[in-house]
Amino acid sequence: MGTETLGSFFKDGGAIMYVIAFASSVALAIVLDRFYYIYLHYSVNARRFMKKVQDFVAKGQFEQAVKVCDGSKNAALSQVIKAGLQRANRSNDRAMQNAVDETALELLPKLTQRTNLLQIIANIATLLGLLGTIFGIIIAFKAVAEVDPSMKQQVLTRGIAVALYTTAFGLMVAIPSLVCHALVESSTIRIIDEIDEYSVKLINQINSQRKTAKKPA
Repeated sequence: MGTETLGSFFKDGGAIMYVIAFASSVALAIVLDRFYYIYLHYSVNARRFMKKVQDFVAKGQFEQAVKVCDGSKNAALSQVIKAGLQRANRSNDRAMQNAVDETALELLPKLTQRTNLLQIIANIATLLGLLGTIFGIIIAFKAVAEVDPSMKQQVLTRGIAVALYTTAFGLMVAIPSLVCHALVESSTIRIIDEIDEYSVKLINQINSQRKTAKKPA
């Protein structure tokens, strides 16, 4: 779509087009923010990461396991596991669980923040497109009922343009926003599930090793 065509697209669509365009800009900013944090900042290859951690834990080398966490210090799973490892040498089993829970609860809002805004923007864009359709129909009916016959064709065309362009543009913003929302949400759920799964596995492993160590030879 060329610059001239794009300008005509917005001009013919009316003022609502600019509101939808603003909504699309906000959605794009949120998508870039969430994609960076969810896919780059907070993510880690959980299986590979935990294999290294659990291998060191099995040998009783907790400091080395913490260093593995430091190698992926931004990852959400790494932060939670590190919190548990730092309490692993305490006799109170509950201290390790509390540290894991506390860190996970601190990270949860950071993982989910702004994601739902994508769904809200998608709904708003769709409704704005519908509103533009209604305005377009009003303009078209006005052309039929009130406008001078010589201007009727022009006003009718403008009404149809407003109706079609705003609907199309609203959907052009809403559909990608919903797709991105689904991708980000599924990845966020995956990270949270990995935290739940592997933190429990780590705690069980450490508790099992403690019980084995306490058994008389």
